Order: sequence, then C-alpha cells, then structure tokens
Amino acid sequence: MQNDLMPKKIMLVDDSNTIRRSAALFLEQSSFHVVLAEDGFDALTQINTESPDLIFCDIAMPRLDGFTLARNIREHPEYFDLPIVMISSRTAQKHRDHVQSLGVQHYFGKPYSEKELMALIRSYHAPEAV
Repeated sequence: MQNDLMPKKIMLVDDSNTIRRSAALFLEQSSFHVVLAEDGFDALTQINTESPDLIFCDIAMPRLDGFTLARNIREHPEYFDLPIVMISSRTAQKHRDHVQSLGVQHYFGKPYSEKELMALIRSYHAPEAV
C-alpha cells in the first residue's frame, strides 16, 4: 500500500517509447499515476496541467534535452522544489556534476535497478521522526 505522503504523480520524460512504456508499467503496478512526455518540450507543455510530484528525465532527447528542461523548471519558483531525477546512459562524472549544478537531485545510469528507483521514490517523502 502506498504512503499518502509519497509522490502520487510521476512524469517520465524520455524519447524512447520502449523505456517510457516499461518504466510506466513498473510505476503503475506500484500504484503511481504516470504522465509520459517524449522530450523536454513535451514535458514543459504538460507540467502546468499535470502538476507532477516527481520527474524522471533522460538527458539526450530531440527538441529540448534534459539539461535544458531542468534549467527551465528551476527558473519557475513554483517548481523550484520539484524533485528531478536524471536517468541516462551518460555516466561520466562531468554529466553528474552538470545536472547537480542545475538543481537535479539524483542521477541514475542506464540500466538502473527498479529496486533502487523505488527506494529513491520512497525517500522523497519519508515520514518525519516524531
């Protein structure tokens, strides 16, 4: 059962239809509402109407890449705290450093572990100690 404090709506941004569909299936089976975007431009178009709680995003995409998407999201105060997780086959430290400078909280290399991804999702809204 899903904790009420956990993210409920997750936006997946990736130009690969196969990756979007397989990740969406995994997340939907874990009771999340999933919004799909085929690139950064599509994500920016949907972000206001969909209001995701968390964004998983690839870096290399047509029209608008993940770097530019993160930069655009962070320019809007209402989305400053929206968690962004980059998932990319680009695993060099320079890419990790660059996304961190853009305000991206986490970086996963492809392929990634679904178990690690779920642990990360749960960590975003873990109950506070009383």
